[in-house]
Order: sequence, then structure tokens, then C-alpha cells
Amino acid sequence: MIKTIAITLLAVAGISQTAHAVEVIAYTPPFEASKQAQAIEYQPLEKASKPWKLCAVYPHLKDSYWLSVNYGMVGHAKKLGVELKVLESGGYPNLDKQQSQLTDCREWDADAIILGTVDSLAYENRLTQLTDDIPIFATINYLDTSTQDSHDNVIARVGIDWYEMGYRTGEFLAKRHPNGSGMVNVALLPGPQKRGGTKPVVQGFYDATAGSDINIVTTLWADHSKELQRNLIQQLLASEQHFDYIVGGAVSAEVAISELRAKHLSNDTKILSTYLSHGVYRGLLRGKILFAPSDKMAQQAMLSVDQAVRYLEGKPLNKDLAPILALLTPDNLDSNVIAESLSPAEFRPVFHVEAPQYQSQQ
Repeated sequence: MIKTIAITLLAVAGISQTAHAVEVIAYTPPFEASKQAQAIEYQPLEKASKPWKLCAVYPHLKDSYWLSVNYGMVGHAKKLGVELKVLESGGYPNLDKQQSQLTDCREWDADAIILGTVDSLAYENRLTQLTDDIPIFATINYLDTSTQDSHDNVIARVGIDWYEMGYRTGEFLAKRHPNGSGMVNVALLPGPQKRGGTKPVVQGFYDATAGSDINIVTTLWADHSKELQRNLIQQLLASEQHFDYIVGGAVSAEVAISELRAKHLSNDTKILSTYLSHGVYRGLLRGKILFAPSDKMAQQAMLSVDQAVRYLEGKPLNKDLAPILALLTPDNLDSNVIAESLSPAEFRPVFHVEAPQYQSQQ
């Protein structure tokens, strides 16, 4: 982790990129606990040799984070000339639905499956049963590969360590309120309790704030939906407890802006987000959100498509990749980072990209 953090700080300071390559982290040996991080210039493919069929499965498309993932995949699939089918599971509690969608990918005769899992341990000894021998490429969310079945089926992955997302958010706050500066109260709203990357986010936040004057008063869990997160924030604001900060996922951070404004508390309670979205970006621009790390989700999506095609074509493959984390504040909103992170405002979800020769037959 120390080496990764050092590379991250260099990136924020401004590591140059070539015109077409992107600066990313490559881990070796891949998937291992003892793996070492190295910054590399990654050169994406320009064109696929044939119209491969890629099937992508997301946890949901409820917020603009996964919309930006969709944008990155769709753009690179079109560039390479491959077919892309997108399925979304409707939320982190929907494991059964996601498992059936993997079967749908198999029945569609996908050449490769790109999986954003709803649960890191959901597919222990299950992938062969669900997907036969279709190669799996884990994206965004960590997918455990410690069992033989997972090890045999998961070829490569792209993803940040969500512990670091929480750690960086906590570190930002701890620097504002070091030990002895005066206690401040924090409400933590990380997202769903048993799914996604919320547990490592919380652990990272706790570790970063240990020894500081951060008092985490409460941690409230709910899925990433505006309705559920709004309910939690209204619950907080209806209590007699004063909160100096609300720290949460992007959906809770977005909702907190309007809820605090309605209660005339915007000057009393500040907001931090543990990841970036369009709404969080607007909040940063307006100074309504103090901090958010970006794991460059559009870039990650592009890398996952590229990994799959490289593998199918027998080309050199980096099996364990991560973006270089960017730390965003109202005074630090690098346009390149935003372009690597968020879909354009006019982009809408795309569930099917046809390969060029299919289009020409219409």
C-alpha cells in the first residue's frame, strides 16, 4: 500500500502521459497479497482482429458512477469494433439476479464476460457452473480468486483498492482536525453493508482517522439509492445530535447538499464523498463538497474491455491493473482526471453495441 500511495501522490503532482497511452498501476505478481505496484504507460489497442462478443454485468445503473463505467466500455467497444452486451443487476442485494445474468451471458455465447460483482465472495466455486469456460474479467469491485474455481476462471481484473478510497477520505479529514485541535462529530454513510466495496472503505476511513480528533458518532447503511440515502440523512438531521461532517458515498453526498440546504445547515455541516459522481463533481465546483477521490471509472472500464480483447487475441496482457487515484477538492479539479472519470452530461445508458459488420447488414 505504501508504494501505491507514493505513486498516487506523484500522479496528483502531474506525471505526464503520452498522446494515446494512459498512466496506470500494474501489480505483479497479479492477484497476490504480496504483489508490488508499478506505474506503467499502458497503450490501449486500436482495433480488434474480429468482432468478439463481450458481455458486461454491472451491480446497477442507479448512479452516475456506473453510468460512467458504461460510457468507458461503450466507447472502447465501438473503437475496437467488438460487440458489447450490458446487463445490470438492479442493486447490491440482488445476487440471485446477477448470477442468472451470468448464465444469460453464457447462453448468448459470449467470448468473454466483464463482471462488476455485487459481492466479492459471491462466486466461490460457482463460476464454472454459471459460465462454463468463458473467461471472466473482474472490473471495479474486488472479486475473490482464492478458490481454485475462481482462480481458473478469472483471467484478469481492473480495480482500485477501496480501502485506499476510504483511507484517503479519512486522511483528508484527519489533517484538518489533528489530535488536540478539538473534537468534531462525523456521520458515516458508506452505502450497503454487505455488498460492494463499503467495508474496506469504512476500514480505511477508521484507520486514517485513528489518533485524530474525528469522532465517528454513527455509521448508517443503505443501498445506493437516493430515496434510501435521503431517509438516512433526514434521520440524522431529525436527531438532536450535531454533526460537523457527513461522509458518505456519492449518492448520500449528493442528497446531503439539498437536505442540509433545506434545514439551513449548509454552513454548519460539511460534506465529503468517498468516490466521484457527476453530482459530487458539481458539488465540488460549487464548494458544497470538500473532498472526493476519483478512481477514474471511465478509464477502468476502457481497461477492462482492452484486457478482454487482448486475452482473446493472444496479445500481451497485464492481468492486474488499477487507475492512479486522484484526490479532488474545490481547488483541485483537473480536467484530465474528470475526462477519465465521468461520462459526458448528455450520455445515456447503452445496453448493446453492435459490431460494425452487424450494423452494415441493417
